[in-house]
Amino acid sequence: MPRFSAECPSRPILDQIADKWSMMVLAVLEQPTRFNEIKRQLEGVTQRALTQTLRRLERNGLIQRRVLETSPLGVEYSLTRLGESFREPFTRLHNWTVEHSNQVLAAQLEYDARSSGQ
Repeated sequence: MPRFSAECPSRPILDQIADKWSMMVLAVLEQPTRFNEIKRQLEGVTQRALTQTLRRLERNGLIQRRVLETSPLGVEYSLTRLGESFREPFTRLHNWTVEHSNQVLAAQLEYDARSSGQ
Protein backbone atom coordinates (compact mmCIF):
# COMPACT_ATOMS: atom_id res chain seq x y z
CA MET A 1 0.00 0.00 0.00
CA PRO A 2 1.56 3.36 -0.99
CA ARG A 3 2.13 5.87 1.75
CA PHE A 4 0.61 8.66 -0.36
CA SER A 5 -2.28 7.13 -2.27
CA ALA A 6 -3.29 8.73 -5.56
CA GLU A 7 -6.87 8.59 -4.25
CA CYS A 8 -6.10 10.52 -1.06
CA PRO A 9 -8.45 13.53 -0.87
CA SER A 10 -5.69 15.70 0.59
CA ARG A 11 -3.65 15.65 -2.63
CA PRO A 12 -5.63 18.25 -4.60
CA ILE A 13 -5.85 20.43 -1.50
CA LEU A 14 -2.08 20.29 -0.99
CA ASP A 15 -1.63 21.06 -4.68
CA GLN A 16 -3.74 24.20 -4.25
CA ILE A 17 -2.06 25.30 -1.04
CA ALA A 18 1.42 24.75 -2.48
CA ASP A 19 0.65 26.81 -5.59
CA LYS A 20 2.60 30.09 -5.51
CA TRP A 21 -0.29 32.27 -6.66
CA SER A 22 -2.67 30.71 -4.12
CA MET A 23 -0.24 31.44 -1.30
CA MET A 24 0.22 35.02 -2.45
CA VAL A 25 -3.53 35.60 -2.86
CA LEU A 26 -4.15 34.31 0.66
CA ALA A 27 -1.48 36.68 1.95
CA VAL A 28 -3.09 39.63 0.16
CA LEU A 29 -6.58 38.88 1.49
CA GLU A 30 -6.14 40.40 4.94
CA GLN A 31 -9.42 42.19 4.28
CA PRO A 32 -12.01 42.05 1.49
CA THR A 33 -10.20 43.05 -1.70
CA ARG A 34 -11.27 43.74 -5.27
CA PHE A 35 -9.84 41.76 -8.19
CA ASN A 36 -7.75 44.58 -9.64
CA GLU A 37 -6.27 45.43 -6.24
CA ILE A 38 -5.22 41.79 -5.80
CA LYS A 39 -3.69 41.87 -9.29
CA ARG A 40 -1.77 45.10 -8.52
CA GLN A 41 -0.25 43.50 -5.42
CA LEU A 42 0.92 40.37 -7.27
CA GLU A 43 3.57 41.50 -9.69
CA GLY A 44 3.83 39.11 -12.63
CA VAL A 45 0.46 37.40 -12.29
CA THR A 46 -1.60 37.32 -15.47
CA GLN A 47 -5.31 38.00 -15.45
CA ARG A 48 -5.93 34.40 -16.52
CA ALA A 49 -3.72 32.90 -13.78
CA LEU A 50 -5.32 35.08 -11.11
CA THR A 51 -8.83 34.23 -12.29
CA GLN A 52 -8.05 30.50 -12.22
CA THR A 53 -6.45 30.78 -8.78
CA LEU A 54 -9.41 32.67 -7.34
CA ARG A 55 -11.87 30.15 -8.78
CA ARG A 56 -9.96 27.21 -7.29
CA LEU A 57 -9.69 28.91 -3.89
CA GLU A 58 -13.42 29.65 -4.00
CA ARG A 59 -14.23 26.08 -5.08
CA ASN A 60 -12.16 24.73 -2.18
CA GLY A 61 -14.01 26.97 0.26
CA LEU A 62 -11.05 29.15 1.27
CA ILE A 63 -12.37 32.40 -0.20
CA GLN A 64 -15.71 33.85 -1.14
CA ARG A 65 -16.61 36.06 -4.08
CA ARG A 66 -19.09 38.89 -3.66
CA VAL A 67 -20.54 40.95 -6.50
CA LEU A 68 -20.68 44.64 -5.60
CA GLU A 69 -23.68 46.59 -6.82
CA THR A 70 -21.56 49.44 -8.17
CA SER A 71 -21.48 51.01 -11.57
CA PRO A 72 -19.80 49.25 -13.26
CA LEU A 73 -20.31 46.06 -11.26
CA GLY A 74 -17.34 45.10 -9.12
CA VAL A 75 -16.21 41.89 -7.48
CA GLU A 76 -14.62 41.56 -4.06
CA TYR A 77 -12.88 38.54 -2.54
CA SER A 78 -12.45 37.67 1.11
CA LEU A 79 -11.43 34.73 3.24
CA THR A 80 -14.09 32.34 4.51
CA ARG A 81 -13.99 30.85 8.00
CA LEU A 82 -12.12 27.92 6.52
CA GLY A 83 -9.67 30.32 4.87
CA GLU A 84 -9.22 32.19 8.15
CA SER A 85 -8.47 28.89 9.90
CA PHE A 86 -5.58 28.46 7.47
CA ARG A 87 -4.08 31.86 8.35
CA GLU A 88 -2.04 30.64 11.37
CA PRO A 89 -0.27 27.71 9.64
CA PHE A 90 0.08 29.79 6.48
CA THR A 91 1.68 32.65 8.42
CA ARG A 92 4.16 30.23 9.99
CA LEU A 93 5.04 28.84 6.56
CA HIS A 94 5.35 32.33 5.08
CA ASN A 95 7.56 33.49 7.95
CA TRP A 96 9.78 30.41 7.57
CA THR A 97 10.13 31.15 3.86
CA VAL A 98 11.16 34.75 4.47
CA GLU A 99 13.50 33.81 7.32
CA HIS A 100 15.29 31.08 5.35
CA SER A 101 15.22 32.49 1.80
CA ASN A 102 18.91 33.49 1.92
CA GLN A 103 19.90 29.99 3.04
CA VAL A 104 17.85 28.42 0.26
CA LEU A 105 19.37 30.78 -2.30
CA ALA A 106 22.88 29.92 -1.05
CA ALA A 107 22.11 26.20 -1.31
CA GLN A 108 20.83 26.69 -4.87
CA LEU A 109 23.96 28.59 -5.90
CA GLU A 110 26.19 25.93 -4.32
CA TYR A 111 24.27 23.15 -6.07
CA ASP A 112 24.39 24.96 -9.43
CA ALA A 113 28.14 25.52 -9.06
CA ARG A 114 28.68 21.80 -8.34
CA SER A 115 26.39 20.73 -11.18
CA SER A 116 27.98 22.97 -13.79
CA GLY A 117 31.46 21.69 -12.85
CA GLN A 118 30.62 18.07 -13.64
